[in-house]
Amino acid sequence: MLGYYLDLALRSLKRSPGLTTLMILIVGFGVAASMTSYSVFRAVSGDPIPWKSSRLFVPQIDMWGPKGRRDGTNNNEPPDAMDYTDAVAMMREHRAKYQSAMYRVSPSIVPPDASKHPINVGGHAVYSEFFPMLDVPFKFGNAWGADSDAQRAAVIVISDKLNQKLFGGANSIGKTVNIDGKDYRVTGVLDNWSPKPVFYDVVNTGGFTTGQEDVFLPFTRAIDVGMPNDGNTNCAEIPKGSGFVGLQQSSCIWISYMAELDDKAAASAYKDYLDGYFRDQKAAGRFDWPVNNRLRDLPAWLDSEHVVPSDTKISLMVALGLLVACLVNTAGLLLAKFLRRSSEIGVRRALGAPRMAIYMQFLIEAGMVGLTGGVLGLMLTWVGVRCVSWVLPKEIASLAHVDLALLMLTLAVAVLATMLAGLYPTFRASRVQPALQLKTN
Repeated sequence: MLGYYLDLALRSLKRSPGLTTLMILIVGFGVAASMTSYSVFRAVSGDPIPWKSSRLFVPQIDMWGPKGRRDGTNNNEPPDAMDYTDAVAMMREHRAKYQSAMYRVSPSIVPPDASKHPINVGGHAVYSEFFPMLDVPFKFGNAWGADSDAQRAAVIVISDKLNQKLFGGANSIGKTVNIDGKDYRVTGVLDNWSPKPVFYDVVNTGGFTTGQEDVFLPFTRAIDVGMPNDGNTNCAEIPKGSGFVGLQQSSCIWISYMAELDDKAAASAYKDYLDGYFRDQKAAGRFDWPVNNRLRDLPAWLDSEHVVPSDTKISLMVALGLLVACLVNTAGLLLAKFLRRSSEIGVRRALGAPRMAIYMQFLIEAGMVGLTGGVLGLMLTWVGVRCVSWVLPKEIASLAHVDLALLMLTLAVAVLATMLAGLYPTFRASRVQPALQLKTN
């Protein structure tokens, strides 16, 4: 029976090729616009570490007080990064399972081949617990240990890409890398790790960057050799000292911080610790305002920092509105097409065809329009994803991609949406009165 309905639908669509083409174009463009926008939104709003995000927390301490409140609607928010004093104190007291202070660096690497120019690289100064906390994968070796943090050891973890440049992709564990004129021993090589968004350093990247994380070295070592901060620095007041040492002695915020807490009890205890730490600092005369700390898990932190760009949200809403408009137009065209065949429907009903048969026939016809429009939508979606860099920043546009899941979703949306648009026209067609049509004819 299904084959019979498909044959009827195909004959009907062939009888009015202009109208059929118009409906397919409307569905194809509407679906392509919505799926292109969705591909971008999906890329920027996904959970970067879903198996662990609920156990990763970002603490915030209100070390500035009312004088340092940020402008805008969130004027009661504490700073979104830490100063050196608080970050080092919290690392020393170590109240989490894993934790790490971190700041952005961009040193120069002198290649082993003296004939080659130095390579400018980006990366972070972190503690050893950064790697197990974030489940960072390794291709060779592993991270340095806590003893290297304490000893300010000259060790380093490099990316696979940098390993290819320096050592041809071979196992480079134990080899040395010259950074800013000092030798560092390689303890590990990352295995293609580049999370998007860059959830561990939203403050400096906004969550997205085209830069490559090529080096990770001990926080304590970077401070010891005076490796300057290459990330954002925000100050509520001008530092009294100068240079990198003056920055460490100031209340300026430039250090990101993350902690792993296994359950709600651990998170609650850690929040109590933050508030207790604040009260101790207040008693010491450092603060003179009430406690105003925060402890957010990773999803809440990304939301509070507005990591998903407003442009992508607006684009998605506009595209969905266009899809709805396209479906309304398709519904109108289907209604006109179906009611124009009232005489045919009346004859079929008079010969004994039940309303359900009429309903199925026209619903399948709407589905065929949706399927064909979906195929067109697939091609247009592919083009749209390739061209999205024309309207969005490169670091965001580069994340959008066409995969099997998006292709299947595009087809499903096209067919389902067109069949939904055809429900009312199909219902009207199935309610045609055969006696009235036969009498009119």
